[in-house]
Amino acid sequence: MNSLGFDKAPKDTRVVVAMSGGVDSSAVAALLKSEGYDVVGITLQLYDMGANAPSRAKSCCAGRDIYDARKVAEDIDIPYYVLDYESRFREEVIDDFADSYMRGETPIPCVKCNQTVKFRDLLETAHDLGADCMATGHYVQRKLGANGHAELHRAADPNRDQSYFLFTTTQEQLDFLRFPLGHLMSKAETRALAAKFGLEVADKPDSQDICFVPDGKYARLVEKLRPEAGEPGQIVDLDGNVLGDHRGLIHYTIGQRRGLNIGGTAEPLYVVKLLPETRQVVVGPKSALAIQMVYVKELNWLDGDAIDPNGVEVEVKLRSAMAPAPATIYPEGTGAARIELHDPQFGIAPGQAGVFYSGDRVMGGGWITRQELLAAHAPTAA
Repeated sequence: MNSLGFDKAPKDTRVVVAMSGGVDSSAVAALLKSEGYDVVGITLQLYDMGANAPSRAKSCCAGRDIYDARKVAEDIDIPYYVLDYESRFREEVIDDFADSYMRGETPIPCVKCNQTVKFRDLLETAHDLGADCMATGHYVQRKLGANGHAELHRAADPNRDQSYFLFTTTQEQLDFLRFPLGHLMSKAETRALAAKFGLEVADKPDSQDICFVPDGKYARLVEKLRPEAGEPGQIVDLDGNVLGDHRGLIHYTIGQRRGLNIGGTAEPLYVVKLLPETRQVVVGPKSALAIQMVYVKELNWLDGDAIDPNGVEVEVKLRSAMAPAPATIYPEGTGAARIELHDPQFGIAPGQAGVFYSGDRVMGGGWITRQELLAAHAPTAA
């Protein structure tokens, strides 16, 4: 077996590498090329930033990043292609991002991008090119289970782990994917690897912003795409009493404290719920953010067996930055599940993801549709 798990020589194993122009995917391409694999690099052109492109040093797949990916491909002498996925990206990711905010949700566009244009459409292209597998620079680990199928595990470096953002990866996709960096213990090792191969991107800064929102001003983009999203409304307390006015739901997220412009209260107020039907922002004390029950849709369950109707004990992440918390999940009809948290969690928002773990293994996940506050804090606002 070669290092990618195929029973043939590396030179007879074709690998498509998804190259963003950053240090991670560039290091993967150079590493596999050095090991003798038949490497093909592909970058997705996801949007046209026009005059803004040169300033996009902290994002991927535009302007300078495509230039950097092409330069790496030339330096390591591999075939390289740029695929125009702008229309797909607009429909599947950007429009979904705007619509999610319109529904009062807090979206995760990077997961949608992985779910659609990268791990669906790009994988089809890799198959068309006769690839044996596709490799990416994601920090996750792929391990073979007892049944011979691949399992998704957290990265060796917990500070770089990206498993939360890959919960939508299907079993078929996981069998085809490879993640050569998942076992590394630090980003410094990746940069050292890139420097070893003489790559100019070895010291390139990491991507930080959502790629199509370079200035971080999400509300401005959503209002441009959906002008009605900026309509003002009322800020109400848990009993429906009007406390003030707001300048549009898109400026608020669950758990937000700053920017409410409400004074004279006995304790600080937080955004507890967004009600797009009435354009109301519901606020309450921090204790009102405590969540005991969460519901998810579009469940992707990576274990071979169905979820036991009597419940399955897991650990769950309900935000990318939170530590996994103990919970029990129950099936709720086709493609849905109910998460009962053993201890209340705070600031959980629809549109985020619930991702299930058993130890380091990712068992699956789903999109949060709603959450139940503790009974004492259920809002009465319509």
